[in-house]
Amino acid sequence: MAKSKLAQANDKIAEAVVEGYKKIEDGVVGGYKKIEDGVVEGFTKMTDKFVDQFLTREGESVEEAKARMTDAQIHKEEKEDQK
Repeated sequence: MAKSKLAQANDKIAEAVVEGYKKIEDGVVGGYKKIEDGVVEGFTKMTDKFVDQFLTREGESVEEAKARMTDAQIHKEEKEDQK
């Protein structure tokens, strides 16, 4: 069955609207991800600097200090759960 001209025009309009929406959505999501990545990177740099200055032990790297503190926190929580 052949579609009427009105139905064909409606389909073209619907496709254009969906395509436009997807382009806008991709732009917004892409922009959000760039902002999020920048914020996370900045926060990570700030926490690394803090850990390096105040929480590392002699000869310990920032990653080692973070792992040590994470292990200590887990151990503390397990100990509290046993009470």
